Amino acid sequence: MTESNGIGTLSEKSLHAYLKLWLQPNSLFHEQKLHRYVCDIFDGERIIEIQTKQLFKLKPKLELFLDEYPLTIVYPIAHIKTLSWINAENGEVSKARKSPKTGSIYDGIEELYGIKAYLKHPNLTIQFIFFDVYETRYLNGWSEDKKRGAHRHDRIPIEFKHSILFNKATDFDAFLPNDLEDFFTTQDIALKLKVKLKKAQMLCGLLSDLERITTRGKQGRFKLYQRV
Repeated sequence: MTESNGIGTLSEKSLHAYLKLWLQPNSLFHEQKLHRYVCDIFDGERIIEIQTKQLFKLKPKLELFLDEYPLTIVYPIAHIKTLSWINAENGEVSKARKSPKTGSIYDGIEELYGIKAYLKHPNLTIQFIFFDVYETRYLNGWSEDKKRGAHRHDRIPIEFKHSILFNKATDFDAFLPNDLEDFFTTQDIALKLKVKLKKAQMLCGLLSDLERITTRGKQGRFKLYQRV
């Protein structure tokens, strides 16, 4: 993926600025004021908001715009991350190393949970876009090696991998493992997906609100669920 003129403009981080140009090459549609807000992209018919974290901050815009315009929230996820550390004291940058983790749709569960009340709205589309990225972080965390709790400096897109669209309730079935039993608990989900129980609970909360799963009593201290 080649870099476009304008990456890093308007004091934006690289990934956000790049996505704006990638999704809408005509910069005349960027940063458009609509009512009392500024939209990342607005072409007169559709709104696109690029949010790299904290989707819940879009709630005021969703409240105002969803009944009037189709709105797409673009949420980028790092597929393969190459990471360098910046010494916060002298500015030295460490050798880049690939992270052993691969990004997945489950990285977006907490973010979706923050806007779950809006996910059934017919004018809302969620787009997860997966990129290989080069990330830099400051060595300013609270742990002994200063990496835990460190602040991100920037993320630069290297290569587009794929994207996933969620624009109707059934699309969110993609979060459920294919080999899931007919009846299951959040603990079963956590074990299948190898995620923390809290994330599994958020996922089941989302899918319950979307009426993709329903409760069928309890199994021990856990609610028992079934696909709809």
